[in-house]
Amino acid sequence: MSQSVDRALDVLDAVAAANAPVTAKALARNLRCGLSTVYEILGTLTARGHLVRTAGGYTLGYRVPVLHQAFQRQMQLDDAVHALLLTARREAGADTYFSTYRDGDIAVLAGNAADPSTGGFSVGRDLDGHATAHGKVLLSALPRAARMRYLTGTGMRAITPRTITSPDRLDAELRRVRREGVAVEVEECAPGVACVAVPVPVMPGARTGPRGGASAVSAVSAAVPLEDFHRRRSRLTDTLRHVAAEAAKLAARQRGTTASAG
Repeated sequence: MSQSVDRALDVLDAVAAANAPVTAKALARNLRCGLSTVYEILGTLTARGHLVRTAGGYTLGYRVPVLHQAFQRQMQLDDAVHALLLTARREAGADTYFSTYRDGDIAVLAGNAADPSTGGFSVGRDLDGHATAHGKVLLSALPRAARMRYLTGTGMRAITPRTITSPDRLDAELRRVRREGVAVEVEECAPGVACVAVPVPVMPGARTGPRGGASAVSAVSAAVPLEDFHRRRSRLTDTLRHVAAEAAKLAARQRGTTASAG
């Protein structure tokens, strides 16, 4: 059973990663799987709405956006947060993102990327938290044991020559992030791009973990071309701090509404 589930998820991931419709034969070849098995999996995924068969091959189906909406709902990421990110992009003139740490993973939950020169972050898991500004904010809030579990699981690959790949160097950087309340990365994740991130403060009454730490940590960030970074850094940071404070207030109101309903 587990192997069948793995195969189905491999097929779904392969279709999601493609830039165009994918044929069954191409999937079987790329996944080194029997064609009859691939057809069986494709039939099931198509019947459930996760995939759609077109003249050129298979693409993601209409069920996928529903799953993403459910994910955002469970993460308490509503339209108000998206509106805040849009406001931040307009005010700061930069691509903006909302990220979180939960259950051992760092993930980008929402983003507004408009500048092609920054590359942009994809919504989903971030396996390079050591090299991103939002990752540094989230990692800096974790106990060392939890942080090391994340880094051990993902590795600290050298994305660019400026990427920090030493745990000791990263620890020193994260101490600075905790002290200053802002994280910066310059060409650590992508050449010619710089990012700034700040934590979303945990408001009074927030749910806490077994040792009193926040059960989920969030951050807002912005990415700009390196040539604009030094000139705009202060404004970016101020804008992000305002957005983070508003996001924290929204979360607090949501918790209050949920508690009243209960």
